[in-house]
Parts: sequence; C-alpha cells; structure tokens
Amino acid sequence: MAGGSIPHFQNDAGHAAIEIGVKEFKCVGANPPFDHPHVYLDMGADSEKVCPYCSTLYRFNPELKADETRPDGCLYIVKAA
Repeated sequence: MAGGSIPHFQNDAGHAAIEIGVKEFKCVGANPPFDHPHVYLDMGADSEKVCPYCSTLYRFNPELKADETRPDGCLYIVKAA
C-alpha cells in the first residue's frame, strides 16, 4: 500500500470472518475504548489472516475496494488528534 494510508478494520459485532479488499491493514479489535493494540497485518501471498489479539479471521476479496467490508460496517475511521 505504498503511497496510501493503511485501512483499519474493527469487529464490534464479533463476526467470525470479515472479507476485505486489501492484503495490508490494521486490526483494532472493537471500537475504543474496547480496542486492542492497533496491529499491522500483512497477508502476503495468502488470502487469509487471523488477528493475534482478537482472533478475527480476515479474508481477501478482490471484488471489494479498500474501504469496503463484508459484512458492512467493519471499516474503522481513524479520528484526527
């Protein structure tokens, strides 16, 4: 994702798996104040990655844009300081 920002995803609803349109991203767990450390994850050549903190399974879906998720609503919007 050189030249762009890294999308952040959250799993407030406790989904077993979330489909995303990128292979490099950050998982925040749930929305603050219930988040975990915002961990950078990279799927590399794989199409799935499990967050080591919250165990959310992320699946790459090339049909999705970088800011889209299935189910909807899992994109975390970083608030400016």
